[in-house]
Amino acid sequence: MTPRSPLGVAVVGLGVGEQHALTYARLDGCRLRAVYDFDRARARDVIAKAGQGDEAKSFESVLADPTIDVVSIASYDDAHAAHVVAALEAGKHVFVEKPLCRTESELVAIQTAWRRSGRHLASNLVLRAAPLYQHVKAMVERGELGDVYSFDGDYLYGRLHKITEGWRADVPDYSVMQGGGVHLVDLMLWITGARPHTVTAAGNRISTAGSRFRYPDFVAATYEFPSGLVGRITANFGSVHRHHHVVRVFGTRGTFIYDDAGPRLHRERDPAKAAVALDLAPLPASKGALIPAFVAGIVAGRDPRPAAEHEFAVIAACIAADQALAIGKPSEVNHD
Repeated sequence: MTPRSPLGVAVVGLGVGEQHALTYARLDGCRLRAVYDFDRARARDVIAKAGQGDEAKSFESVLADPTIDVVSIASYDDAHAAHVVAALEAGKHVFVEKPLCRTESELVAIQTAWRRSGRHLASNLVLRAAPLYQHVKAMVERGELGDVYSFDGDYLYGRLHKITEGWRADVPDYSVMQGGGVHLVDLMLWITGARPHTVTAAGNRISTAGSRFRYPDFVAATYEFPSGLVGRITANFGSVHRHHHVVRVFGTRGTFIYDDAGPRLHRERDPAKAAVALDLAPLPASKGALIPAFVAGIVAGRDPRPAAEHEFAVIAACIAADQALAIGKPSEVNHD
């Protein structure tokens, strides 16, 4: 099937979804045809800012519209799976905010719908678009760090009120690994090009004790890979810290670190040798930064399988960490 030009796009959910809508509206290969949100005033405001699109009456009307090729989903986390499956079954390409889904059964349903549809599917794990991590990935692929044996990632949320007062406090089984740690899990798999087979996890709910939030606000997960690589990911939603993340990649020939001191590369064990600073942005230009490449893949008729299968591997790793936390013992990461 030859893609329509321009692609018709609808955006569902206009929190972060506003940035989706504005990004699509600026792309030559797209036409923003509809936006949908429970807050109708917000929908009208986004249409005015984008200079394109109409207010959809319902999610179902978006799916039924034959002029819409792409559905961009930015609804609440617990609605993602149902929205993704419905959009794929309606023959739409799907771009969805993280997490892709929340349970193994939801993941199976999405995989089944995706295989039947043959459409493109991507999750908005935006750190992948940051110039810094694109550079680190290239270094690893060129062997500049040697054999990578450890990947550490810390997601420091630093916005406690959003889980004690916002919608996250009311969602059943809210997961900080899926809600934030997923960004670092994504970087771990994307940069190393590897998939873990088992995970152990521990967590606590000390920072949010006495609040409306009912689930662990801190989770530490340790992943084991077939090569011997060990990944350590923390989702720290109760941290007394600005919203931030920390990444450390340890190889036999070099170490990459990004933290409060900035990104830098160690190439020597000699304490007299200073690390090399990397003057590259650790964040993407916007939360819509992955959308142009997603659209380009559709327009060019690229094989949708590698990108979708990576998304499945990432969320499977997060789901397995939550399972390991719940049962108190290692859990296998299901990549089937």
